[in-house]
Amino acid sequence: MDYLVLAIVFIVYFILVIYVGVLAWKKTKSSEDFMLAGRKTHPYIMALSYGSTFISTAAIVGFGGMAGKFGMSLLWLVFLNIFVGIFIAFVVLGKRTRKMGQNLGSLTFPEFLSRRFNSKFIQYFSGAVIFFGMPIYASVVLIGAARFLETTLAIDFSISLLILSVIVAFYVIFGGIKGVMYTEAVQGTIMFVGMLFLLVFTYWMFGGVTVAHTTLTNLAPQFSQSAIALGGTGWTSFPSLGSPFWWTLVSTIIIGVGIGVLAQPQLAVRFMTVESDKELNRAVLMGGLFIAICTGTAYIVGALSNIYFFDHLGKIAVDAVGGNVDKIIPTFINMALPEWFVYVFLLTLLAAAMSTLSSQYHAQGTSLGRDIYETLKGKKNIQSVTLTRIGILIAVVLALILSLILPGSVVAVGTSLFYGICAAAFLSVYSCALFWKRTTREGAIAGLVSGTIASLFCIIFTFSSTASGLGICQFLFGQTTLITSMPWPSVDPILISVPISFIFTIVVSLLTKPMDKNDIDKAFADV
Repeated sequence: MDYLVLAIVFIVYFILVIYVGVLAWKKTKSSEDFMLAGRKTHPYIMALSYGSTFISTAAIVGFGGMAGKFGMSLLWLVFLNIFVGIFIAFVVLGKRTRKMGQNLGSLTFPEFLSRRFNSKFIQYFSGAVIFFGMPIYASVVLIGAARFLETTLAIDFSISLLILSVIVAFYVIFGGIKGVMYTEAVQGTIMFVGMLFLLVFTYWMFGGVTVAHTTLTNLAPQFSQSAIALGGTGWTSFPSLGSPFWWTLVSTIIIGVGIGVLAQPQLAVRFMTVESDKELNRAVLMGGLFIAICTGTAYIVGALSNIYFFDHLGKIAVDAVGGNVDKIIPTFINMALPEWFVYVFLLTLLAAAMSTLSSQYHAQGTSLGRDIYETLKGKKNIQSVTLTRIGILIAVVLALILSLILPGSVVAVGTSLFYGICAAAFLSVYSCALFWKRTTREGAIAGLVSGTIASLFCIIFTFSSTASGLGICQFLFGQTTLITSMPWPSVDPILISVPISFIFTIVVSLLTKPMDKNDIDKAFADV
């Protein structure tokens, strides 16, 4: 590897990122600038910021690795990413969120819910869910990028984590949401170009689309025997209906992320950064194309990597990397592609990690400063922005610590876990806030709290993937999960907690007094 060329590429990249971050810092004059970019973001910047926040190293490394294990079935997640994560999110939820957020004068997602239902509890409880829950997601994004640095540059894994953390913390702390979104637009452009080339080159290397897919289909006899025992059938076919393999793929990966995206605070707040519905409409096409290329490439390449590993090492992808699926994509890139592209892909992966991490840290910081501290103490503006920056620093440290202690093959699982927690806590309340005027303060609180508790209960006591790792259920009851009969240990918490949250929100709202008509009219004005 030519380290001089690599150094030049990185220096140019970091100069560009720092320059954009400084521009954002100079334009950040108020709390609204720091948290919502003055509500006048260009649709290209908004679309690329949303997309690069959504698609991170978790998607490229984590879910790409999962595709190496599960196969092309993950392409169903691409469909949900585009239809739900872009079209439904922008057109159905985004327009109402933008207008109602403006009507209510809200600067953060928890504040949006709080002012819609006139409840301070909703704001600081939601802020706490984000601040304490998001380090799980941030840590797995860090791990995804650090694994590639470790594999490519032979940099110690811990040192890689530290370098990434320091760089991202710098421009998020000083530039606020403008620094985040401007740098994300740059990083998103790099991601799109890099992933598009990877897709084309991979298909070319394997003889074209038809030949590549046929070869992968014919490789089915080499499919992992342990995976077959759990219901796997091959890399180009769906797992057996109702099997543990099927439940993991469908409930945790496809539904958990595909539906959970609608309740992601760091994404929902993007809708409040644009000036009108026109910008959102223009952002749909750009956002959809970005998601299609970045996620589709990762999942296709992850699955097809089995061909390369089997031809060159006599092993399928999972076995070639010692069972750690987080290493499938980095190892494939380093072994199979030309050296110059390793530089490009390293930059692509770095951009993916930094764009998502910046949004995560910003969301955690605003949750602590604006949603928890300011709500509880009544402090305004300068104090909340200062504490927001302190909160960002705390978030960086928490993610770094978790990154050092989490086990292997955790990137995709950690992402799904956080998406599920957010869906359980926020999806019912957020949806009802936008579309059902009869929702009451008590109903919203009931949905928020019940969904959070149900999700945590399942994570600790019923979902084997997390319960076994935590060990709490084993310690208290002498068994990994409370229910051991299939399919319950394989059913993702999102399928249980989200319906519970909706039921509590609706039933309690119908049993309690409607909110004041003036408050409702204010929120829904011109919506």
